[in-house]
Amino acid sequence: MDHSFLSALILLLLVLDPLGSLPIFIPIMRSVPKERRTRVAMREVGIAFCVLFAFMFLGDSFLEVMHLSERSLEVAGGVILMIIAIRMIFGSSGESAYGLEPGKEPFIFPLAVPLLAGPSAMATVLLLASRQPDKIWQWIGALSAAMLISGLTLVLADRIRKLLGDSVVSAIEKLMGLVLTAIAVEMVLAGLKRYFIGGL
Repeated sequence: MDHSFLSALILLLLVLDPLGSLPIFIPIMRSVPKERRTRVAMREVGIAFCVLFAFMFLGDSFLEVMHLSERSLEVAGGVILMIIAIRMIFGSSGESAYGLEPGKEPFIFPLAVPLLAGPSAMATVLLLASRQPDKIWQWIGALSAAMLISGLTLVLADRIRKLLGDSVVSAIEKLMGLVLTAIAVEMVLAGLKRYFIGGL
């Protein structure tokens, strides 16, 4: 499954799911003073970007060390995306899955990792870089744009929820989940096709 800059950007936004992160992000940030929330949010987004950026460039080395093929990574990435999509459509476990000590400012966990730079995002950037290494600058641009949009969404979290309402945010997330499901199925089918047609 070949990607362009635009399709990679859309895929990364679906995987990062900034709107779906709001129900988790807002309660966690309540213990942070208002004057520091923007700084903390951008710091966590920056850390997540660095993690995903590193995974993007270490993709080939990672595959070689683990003796994995691009086909297996494509199928595995599709399965992970499918699980994420199902959680988006039918609901997730909420902020209880990301326990944080009361009054403690989040640092790396749980906002940067795993909320933003989670397994699905790591698998996605690994797959993009290993599948089409000749377009690495496009993937860097797509990742940068996706993280910037995610950062702005988190900074404006309270305003977005007040403007759209919980029901609209939930509906958008489920719609994104449906799109991500189709992408996940396409990734699995592409990986299986490459395996059976291309051979071992």
